[in-house]
Amino acid sequence: MNFQLTEEHLAVREAAREFAQSELLPGVIDRDTEAKFPTEQIRKMGELGFMGMMTDPKYNGGGMDTLSYVLAMEELSKVDASASVSMSVNNSLVLWGLEKYGSDAQKEKYIPKLATGELIGAFCLSEPEAGSDATSQRTTAELNGDHYLLNGTKNWITNGNTASIYLVIAQTDPSKGHKGISVFIVEKGWEGFVIGKKEDKLGIRGSDTHSLMFTDVKVPVENRIGAEGFGFTFAMETLNGGRIGIAAQALGIAAGAYELALAYSKERKAFGKPISQHQAIQFKLADMATQIEAARLLVYKAAWLKDQGEDYAHASAMAKLYASEVAMNVTVEAVQVHGGYGYVKEYHVERLMRDAKITQIYEGTSEIQKIVISRGVLK
Repeated sequence: MNFQLTEEHLAVREAAREFAQSELLPGVIDRDTEAKFPTEQIRKMGELGFMGMMTDPKYNGGGMDTLSYVLAMEELSKVDASASVSMSVNNSLVLWGLEKYGSDAQKEKYIPKLATGELIGAFCLSEPEAGSDATSQRTTAELNGDHYLLNGTKNWITNGNTASIYLVIAQTDPSKGHKGISVFIVEKGWEGFVIGKKEDKLGIRGSDTHSLMFTDVKVPVENRIGAEGFGFTFAMETLNGGRIGIAAQALGIAAGAYELALAYSKERKAFGKPISQHQAIQFKLADMATQIEAARLLVYKAAWLKDQGEDYAHASAMAKLYASEVAMNVTVEAVQVHGGYGYVKEYHVERLMRDAKITQIYEGTSEIQKIVISRGVLK
């Protein structure tokens, strides 16, 4: 067992940390307050290669391993989870799915611009009645000659308005249930495709979350990924990797809150000495550090398994489940360490606490992760 990061890994982590501090930190509170998408910051992330880290270099990607991606996600999420979730969706869900399962023509047409961040992608699975129950797709795609007619509504779509390319899961044969679900590449601006209002959210407020409506949208047959009926398998396989990205985001949120609490505890004095010298605070810091380290090992292991070409579904579910719980626990304690100052925006930890909650919900709720884990245990 080798726990040492390579020089390349260390360089990636340092580059991500430097970018987070210099480019994401300035204005992050205002972007959260105003629910403003970090457009300029995402553009720079694309220029630096963060939007297509694991994509093959022949498609303008970075050709890096999953662990490098996780390290970058962790550092960026310490500062701005709204920016990191956009990166996660683009890398883990859109680019990975396209590169793994798309046709050569689809890859050549869409991947190069997605990998550089010139275009941004969105993954469209959730619906008003199909969140955790992804089998209950009401969005339909009916074959009509050389195209499909796409009808339905998608909810909670990250990069909903900013994206140009959307991977849409839809039912092509309702009689077959989840085996009749397919996946399509849809472009922004196509007739009948309407973007709904932006959601006013508790956390990750800078993230661009919208509902999408499709009314007789013509989708060329060549924009279907794989065969008809492949959509559910595509979604589940893609989400296995996406969970690693969200686990890394949760880890970063927790680590960011911990670093702020640790620094504050050394500065704030009570009863004549820094609060870090009071056992009550020391024990909080000890618990936070231990939980973060345990989460980090789970996340890194899941990434490592993926890089080795081994089955990582079980590990990614464990990593997301635990890291998201740690994110909530640690951010709440970070607010407590800050006392009254933790409750105001300028000290950042209240925002991290709000951002942490979504990691227990999206890309598979904690309850869904437990289903995945228990199935693996009982197999």
